[in-house]
Amino acid sequence: MKIWARVLAGVGVVVAAGVVVAAQAYPSVAATACPGCYDLTEAAPGVYVEEGQDGAEAVRVAEVARKRVEEFYGSRVSSPRLLVCVTDACYRRIGGGGERGIAVMNQAVMLSPRGIDPVIASHEMSHVELHARGGKVSQWFDEGLAVVVSDDRRYLAAPDPADPSRLTAPGSHDRCLVRTAEPLPDRLDGWLRAATADKQLYAKAACRTDQWLVANGGRDGLLRSLGR
Repeated sequence: MKIWARVLAGVGVVVAAGVVVAAQAYPSVAATACPGCYDLTEAAPGVYVEEGQDGAEAVRVAEVARKRVEEFYGSRVSSPRLLVCVTDACYRRIGGGGERGIAVMNQAVMLSPRGIDPVIASHEMSHVELHARGGKVSQWFDEGLAVVVSDDRRYLAAPDPADPSRLTAPGSHDRCLVRTAEPLPDRLDGWLRAATADKQLYAKAACRTDQWLVANGGRDGLLRSLGR
């Protein structure tokens, strides 16, 4: 019995050490699993904000972003946690970098102080929703679709007010701002490298994705394609 006690104690030490190493190496994953361990408090179901900060704006952003995702897809099958940092120190602590926001393991969305906005939040939530629906697409399509879902006017022209159902049924209005015939990155690593060098990359991907939606039946066509 003493031997087994020692073995179990040893296993416990190894597991604890593994948790510490994982938390240090992947703080964003650890923060997703335990927001309170990183001084984040729950302001509303699934919305965590930096301790001591007013969570009203984060809750509003979450509500608008969730609505945008739901309106595009017709429903939501994902429910990622939203981790919101008001200070750079908080964002660095949970593993963030120079980005405005990022999706984590299809389980959470982290927002930096520069990303507390429905556009950024719904962009990242779109990634999670697409993957939750089994979407295995090229990186450029994933990013372009997130721009469309979030209605990011930095990379898309305003929608045609005369065609309010353009995303759920094919229409004639073209929202492209930057057209290109060049190949776009299929993989995440290539996308990250290209996005650093090309400030128009998101607009190019959004244009091509928008054109695909118009030509293939909008949201319904996308959902049929994901089903296949």
